[in-house]
Amino acid sequence: MTKFPENISAEEKTSSLQQEKTEAETELPFKVLLYNDDWHTFDEVIIQLIKALRCSIGKAKRYAFEAHVKGSAVIFTGELSKCLRITSVLEEIALHTEIVSE
Repeated sequence: MTKFPENISAEEKTSSLQQEKTEAETELPFKVLLYNDDWHTFDEVIIQLIKALRCSIGKAKRYAFEAHVKGSAVIFTGELSKCLRITSVLEEIALHTEIVSE
């Protein structure tokens, strides 16, 4: 629980608590899901995964294959800001992604 000095107003306390809540929500672990589709080739998906995740070709192939077989794959877990960057790169070629919180 956050402790405040006695001379701080209720408005300042509320504002501070809201800011802490917002900061905590963006730092929670989030997941990026990649969904299978019928429009992109494996090579297109693999190249974009490498670009978005800065991962090896082997890891990108595994993610692409998992999404193909299971319908979706968790390709990243981490901070919201990183998830947003990754999804924006994947969506450059209209790959279907989703960010979910744990």
